[in-house]
Amino acid sequence: MNIVELFEKGGPTIWPLLLLSFLALSIIIERSWFWSKILTHEREIAGRVLEAARRDWGAAAEIARKSVNQPIGRFLYSALELQNPTPEVFELALQATADEELATMKRGDKVLESTIAMAPLLGLLGTVLGLIRSLSSIRLGDLGTDATAGVTLGISESLISTAMGMIVAIVALAFYRLFQGFVAGQAKIFRQSGNDLELIYRKDWMGHPKAPIETIEQPF
Repeated sequence: MNIVELFEKGGPTIWPLLLLSFLALSIIIERSWFWSKILTHEREIAGRVLEAARRDWGAAAEIARKSVNQPIGRFLYSALELQNPTPEVFELALQATADEELATMKRGDKVLESTIAMAPLLGLLGTVLGLIRSLSSIRLGDLGTDATAGVTLGISESLISTAMGMIVAIVALAFYRLFQGFVAGQAKIFRQSGNDLELIYRKDWMGHPKAPIETIEQPF
């Protein structure tokens, strides 16, 4: 049985399943590309920024600025770019940017969640419709005769949609859990690096009430 025959015999619910699988596959490819670009650099960038912050806030801000193509770079730079912030404002800048970046990392989750929930149901619906179609052609006088051979084949073909729905849902669930794990890991890195940067800043603020980050005089 080739692909064309598979879709023909799978019933009408195969086409919604095909649409769901296409959407889920698009999200999986896009998210895989997204995560492949950021998972190998975030700890290095955070370490360099924190190390520089212990010596020179200007250098730390410059390192973060050069890394704004990465979520961790944008996260740290959101606070370091501020001019003479109080510790409270410094903390709020980190929190707001963390929420925004983590929301971006979760993009596409709703599509995968919908696919996981709907694909098995569509598969089951296709099977039920196939069974109804097959069993409706049986007459009591045909039981035990060769006339029911086609019905058996029809029942087996009606299970195709259930199998398709389960396959689509399982694949979507596997990548959904994987991406959720990546988001949790990034949240942990954001929390650790943000807390460390804030602690360094608060220590310097207590020693230098006018703030350790040099301000730039604005012309009148």
